[in-house]
Amino acid sequence: MAPALARYEREAWTPTDTGLCAMPMIQPADDDFRICQISFKTLLHIQLEAERLGLATRWSSADALRSQVREDAVVLQSLMREERQGAVRSYRCLVLFAMAGGSASGGLATIDVAPARYESLQRLDQEPEVSQAFFRLFTLATGGISMVCKL
Repeated sequence: MAPALARYEREAWTPTDTGLCAMPMIQPADDDFRICQISFKTLLHIQLEAERLGLATRWSSADALRSQVREDAVVLQSLMREERQGAVRSYRCLVLFAMAGGSASGGLATIDVAPARYESLQRLDQEPEVSQAFFRLFTLATGGISMVCKL
């Protein structure tokens, strides 16, 4: 596949007030690929910051987040970067969390994170093999996980 076409297939294009912005996928080999375990409190701060900055992907409110996410640690993985005029405006991340309300289920959602906050998060994936393993885990989670009976 031609390099330009391969890049196009790894990017989403989203409309903005001033045209389109690129949303390239972040691959495990990219310098800004991250897997982080964050506290519920940090997730709330990310939500409030996303509201304040007008970032597109977030819960509708902090109360909505509280109603869905158990107050426990969550795992965050970078997915895409929103680029405008050559600069990263936000990082779209997958958030894997325990559901609120006593459910044993996990939830998976996306949230946009401001670059300064994103860079401040402590990484779990210091080794390339760890990045690949987490990437695979999130790929399976986004495709849907089913309990199966072994034959």
